[in-house]
Amino acid sequence: MKIAVIAMGKIGLPLAVQFASKGHDVVGVDVNPRTVELVNAGVEPFPGEAHLQEKLSELVPAGRLRATTDYADAVPGADAVVLVVPLFVDEEARPDFGWMDAATRSLGEHLTPGTLVAYETTLPVGTTRGRWKPMLEETSGLSEGTDFHLVFSPERVLTGRVFEDLRKYPKLVGGLSEAGAARAVAFYEAVLDFDDRPDLPRPNGVWDLGSAEASELAKLAETTYRDVNIGLANQFARFAQKSGIDVYKVIEASNSQPYSHIHQPGIAVGGHCIPVYPRLYLWNDPEATVVRAAREANLGMPGYAVGMLEGAYGELSGAKVVVLGAAYRGGVKETAFSGVFDTVAALRDRGAEVRVHDPLYSDEELDRLGFTAYHLGEPVDAAIVQADHAEYRRLSPADLPGITAFIDGRRVSEAQVWGDDVAYRVIGRA
Repeated sequence: MKIAVIAMGKIGLPLAVQFASKGHDVVGVDVNPRTVELVNAGVEPFPGEAHLQEKLSELVPAGRLRATTDYADAVPGADAVVLVVPLFVDEEARPDFGWMDAATRSLGEHLTPGTLVAYETTLPVGTTRGRWKPMLEETSGLSEGTDFHLVFSPERVLTGRVFEDLRKYPKLVGGLSEAGAARAVAFYEAVLDFDDRPDLPRPNGVWDLGSAEASELAKLAETTYRDVNIGLANQFARFAQKSGIDVYKVIEASNSQPYSHIHQPGIAVGGHCIPVYPRLYLWNDPEATVVRAAREANLGMPGYAVGMLEGAYGELSGAKVVVLGAAYRGGVKETAFSGVFDTVAALRDRGAEVRVHDPLYSDEELDRLGFTAYHLGEPVDAAIVQADHAEYRRLSPADLPGITAFIDGRRVSEAQVWGDDVAYRVIGRA
């Protein structure tokens, strides 16, 4: 098949590589000329994705994969077009379709009959049918269901392990017609491989959910569940801490019963997915009080951690405080909705002299994010762990000279490491 993948980001590029690895001819489209240049040179444009570089080194010289900024080069005559352009949420939690609208119109202007169009970007329910179908029909002059087919098939992978997750999880599809869904099932079966999953109620593979709306809701449901579960865990942690209870022993005990699946509490919920998709769900269902309460509970955790520091250290005005971790989670160089921003803001509001450390970021990169870099070994009064980088599990007072309070927002350490001279606190434990 000839396949076009629109947006060569941290999901789109591995997808394009996966499709090409199955013997298909793939063209990636991206608005960033530098990204296109690197892909065509067989060089990964971003670090950290397992096996991406080795696959690029094989597929690009073999002529299976190339990239372009030109839709006219990639879209006409394609058997399938997969779109993974980011959808953003504004400050009032409303979806901002700007980038996706532009990409959809450019796609429609070059769409030719016989093409399957699949959107993989997470969307509010009804977007595929109510927004993309009329926009594609208007710009292309073609009719969906007759001249081309349109489906929604959400990405369900985590950056850093995309190829592993593509094999592990069922590929969900939902069409606007039975014929479109059948085309999508056949397409994804031809470009993906699946691990054996005897734990699933039916064989791992491509699952047709019956409609685009069901497929849209499935992605929102699985991510919103995680946000609600973490919000509940954070509520338990705050109560347990106030009551002198170790919430981690409680969670371990509760989860020993097969119907309990309580997640872990922590200082923040970050990334492109979990903080965002509940808001997309709320856009569809504004009366979902459980979802809204969980989102508010999780948003409040950075401030809660700073309050813990005040309790352990005292007045923060003038205190030298380091926030450990700019990334939203350990081992991933990404700050999307990272808790570092609210943590630093809360510390600055209290007059603290704040610096940020992250082993994945240079001083210049931290400066561009609005932070002053900290280097292990420099004098500091207190620290808050924001990201669970593996490096932080080896920290000791020798790495943070002068420290008197250590707030462990990710449970990366233990009290005995810090001794009697440092007030060690962890969220969820008195």
